[in-house]
Amino acid sequence: MMSLPVDATAILLAAGLGTRMKSALPKALHPLAGRPMLRHLLDSCAAVFSGCVVVAGPDMPALEQAVSPWPVVIQRQRLGTAHAARQAVPLFGDGDVAVLYADNPLVTPATLRRLLEARRSPGTDLALLAMRPTDPARYGRLVTAPDGPGGEIVRRIVESADATPAERAIGLCNAGALCAEAGRLAGWLERVRNDNAAGEYYLTDIVALAAAEGAVVRAVEAPEAELRGINSRAELALAEAEIQHRLRQAAMADGATLIAPETVFLSADTVLGPDVTVHPHVVFGPGVIVGVGAEIRAFSHLEGAVVGARALIGPYARLRPGTVVGEAAHVGNFVELKATDLGPGAKANHLAYLGDASIGAGSNVGAGTITCNYDGAAKHRTRIGEGVFVGSNTTLVAPVELGDGAFVAAGSVVTEAVPAEALAFGRARQDTKPGGGAVLRARLKRAATRETV
Repeated sequence: MMSLPVDATAILLAAGLGTRMKSALPKALHPLAGRPMLRHLLDSCAAVFSGCVVVAGPDMPALEQAVSPWPVVIQRQRLGTAHAARQAVPLFGDGDVAVLYADNPLVTPATLRRLLEARRSPGTDLALLAMRPTDPARYGRLVTAPDGPGGEIVRRIVESADATPAERAIGLCNAGALCAEAGRLAGWLERVRNDNAAGEYYLTDIVALAAAEGAVVRAVEAPEAELRGINSRAELALAEAEIQHRLRQAAMADGATLIAPETVFLSADTVLGPDVTVHPHVVFGPGVIVGVGAEIRAFSHLEGAVVGARALIGPYARLRPGTVVGEAAHVGNFVELKATDLGPGAKANHLAYLGDASIGAGSNVGAGTITCNYDGAAKHRTRIGEGVFVGSNTTLVAPVELGDGAFVAAGSVVTEAVPAEALAFGRARQDTKPGGGAVLRARLKRAATRETV
């Protein structure tokens, strides 16, 4: 494989509104695996090109923020894809330039590298990406001509609506992305005309311009799964399915066990250590790291959390942002943690809410325990030391602290600090009246009889 030039630039066209998405959100910001689709393409480009430039539409501050620190140029009027690429000409540099579409987010670094290598191969002036889709109906066909033994050059792109029956039978279709030397690409962009029904400047017209002046245009084929565009919610769902398949395969290749891979949903930045086991129907939101040998049981949801080695999570557990679960700690069924540190070996096995809390190593939090972390105006923290036992149905009203080795009786409402090794009762005194149950039952039956008369 040849070495790639250091002066190669990727231009990403992201000014489209995506009207078929029926959304106020710019199309390029719709998420795939918890990350805007444009960021997926940027990450792939950054692995191959020395620079990236994003072309945005006017009034897209969220998009500009999402692509930082890459530079952004604005297409003030949406006059077509060639017009959009033309806005970035001052940032082309002196090397090779590739133009790509933000709604093709699944193209891989390997494919981009092949595109750039094809452009740099001897005698090639313009390289473009192509595919053989299962249903080519809406794609432009590449009309090619022989170029020596086993090779072909692209003569032109014909849109499906304008194609003859013979041209529509061509399986090789345009995928949109192309690459050329900066100066030649800028010249072709300047010569693109808008004498078409829509009055727009189309990037695809560059192919005919290049061929007409004798430039050699070659196609680089890649799988349809990488190159399909996203113009609707249905196509967004297809892209999500593809990226989830990639993420699951990568996780398993790295040593994680996914018992039912098709039911596990990962984010682009999910990190699963070796020997992690993930049971069916688990969702990983952005920002999750799971340590070696941990087990995530069914129907759990994790986001913005770190899970230590050999920890046990779930089933039906929820870890919210800011949560850190220590080594060999347990978070059981219907337990929710938010901004909480659960120390090594600590356990919260049943029906608990622990928010804004620090829980020391080896502590045990009983079923039904909650930390009352919000007083209506501000959040407050609960601090539980090491080796603490918190009985079932305990309410910890923050800010409050339980010292090392403290014991809190079941059903307590704790509003004051509990010293180390202390035993705390914070519940009302039980009052038992012998025979009172029968008296009350009789009274209730009489009242019910009067109401029905």
